[in-house]
Amino acid sequence: MKSKLICLLLLVACKMSFAGPVGDSLLDKLNLTIENAHIYDADKLKQINNLRQTFAAARHLPLQQQFDICQQLYEQFKVFKYDSAFAYARKLQELAREMNDSQRINYAGVKLGFVLLSSGMFREAGDYLLTVNVNVLPDSARAEYYSLKGRYYYDMSDYSSDGYFAPAYTRQGNIYIDSALMLYKPHSFNYDYSYGLMYQKKQMMDSAKYYYTLTVAHQDITMHQQAIATSSLGNIYIRIGKQDSAIIMMTKAAMADIMSCTKETTAMFILAELLFKERDVKHASRYIEYAVADASFYGARLRKVQVSAILPIIEVEKINTVEAQKKLLFVYSAIATLLLLALIWLSMIIFRQYKKLQAAQQVITSAHALQQEINYKLMEANKIKEEYIGYCFQINSSYLDKIKKFKKLADQKLTDNKYAEVRYLVNNIDLKEERDELFRNFDRIFLKIFPNFVTVFNSFFKEEDRIRLKDNELLNTDLRIFALIRIGISDNVKIAQILEYSVNTIYTYKTKIKNKAIIPKEEFEERLMDIKAL
Repeated sequence: MKSKLICLLLLVACKMSFAGPVGDSLLDKLNLTIENAHIYDADKLKQINNLRQTFAAARHLPLQQQFDICQQLYEQFKVFKYDSAFAYARKLQELAREMNDSQRINYAGVKLGFVLLSSGMFREAGDYLLTVNVNVLPDSARAEYYSLKGRYYYDMSDYSSDGYFAPAYTRQGNIYIDSALMLYKPHSFNYDYSYGLMYQKKQMMDSAKYYYTLTVAHQDITMHQQAIATSSLGNIYIRIGKQDSAIIMMTKAAMADIMSCTKETTAMFILAELLFKERDVKHASRYIEYAVADASFYGARLRKVQVSAILPIIEVEKINTVEAQKKLLFVYSAIATLLLLALIWLSMIIFRQYKKLQAAQQVITSAHALQQEINYKLMEANKIKEEYIGYCFQINSSYLDKIKKFKKLADQKLTDNKYAEVRYLVNNIDLKEERDELFRNFDRIFLKIFPNFVTVFNSFFKEEDRIRLKDNELLNTDLRIFALIRIGISDNVKIAQILEYSVNTIYTYKTKIKNKAIIPKEEFEERLMDIKAL
């Protein structure tokens, strides 16, 4: 028995996905289920309204079909709302009497007894159950009757809760449950549950736990049956002192009750009691209020009495907790105020030091930025010098070679008295071509240093005013003027000498170009100097 029980408990643990001790995550799931309760209730009411419409339209149908639809309505209400369930149970009796069907009349009596017992009306439930002729019922209905009678006596035992009447009620309940077991299919949910209930009442907790564990392990049970099974197993855990396991089971049962729209329930009420004992007043208060609301909605008189008995205790504890928290909050506030004042004083000191540090950092940053700019300009200047010094040596060397060749040829011609050919040599020197070659070399070296110069320079102008170079041009006169400025030759006289223009011409070129720019004139040369060398 013990080895089987261990295996079953492991199976249930896997099925229910309990991840260990009780934690906030499980209660969070229950809280979320409570928040979504209106969705489950709305679906339930939608089904009820559809059945009511079907029942209203079934007046012309045979009484047997009306009875079946009415029974469906009863099943929807039996754990949802007492007065409606009672009304449809009475309607079942009326329809059965109209059919003069003794089996259905007595079966309706069983249904009526269940509703009365669920609402806590023990005397009325007992009276109705006494009128039921169990001999005319089929086995399934007889089993339901015996199970209900067993529950009736168990509830009477719990209600009286004394040493004289309670044991007699329990013995009577055991007799009826034993009769029900003779009719239930072995290993069915009702069979295992009834055994668990009977062993629980006999105080045989290991056996009760075994059979309740079997009920939880059933694969084909409804959400309402799951609630019954887990709630019953939770009660066993309470009896054997396993509070954490009991809370887990009752939490699962409460969620199943909400999802199955069961308002006649004890799981939420018991869970609130367990959490209250664990000093979780916040959750206990919320769940007991929800249990009161469910009991009031269903109309369960006994449940309302049971719940109302603990509700004031929880509320008082909640108020005491709030008062203690207020006192604690006052102490914390005083400490926090002192700490805040100390923090403000420290903050002022830190702020002053920070401002000094920030000022020093600014000076360092500015100096660093200036140093970086100076380093960049030095590197740029060195690059320009390197390129143009090399260029100058190359040009000078080329001109020296040309002069050497010219001198040698002229000497030879003069020695041979060929003065006409000397004149021809002199006249053949093309100064314009030499100057153009000089500018091309300048342009090539400049664009090697500043490859993006033309593109960036043109970005200073509108599209229609941008400089368009010919196919064989690297730079033109306009670009060459500002190229010279970019490498540091800003004097108009020097620029005029290099390009062999007058000073006025250079000034006119510069003014005309600046007037077309989309940037302010005073920023033009500053932006020009920002064009980076690569």
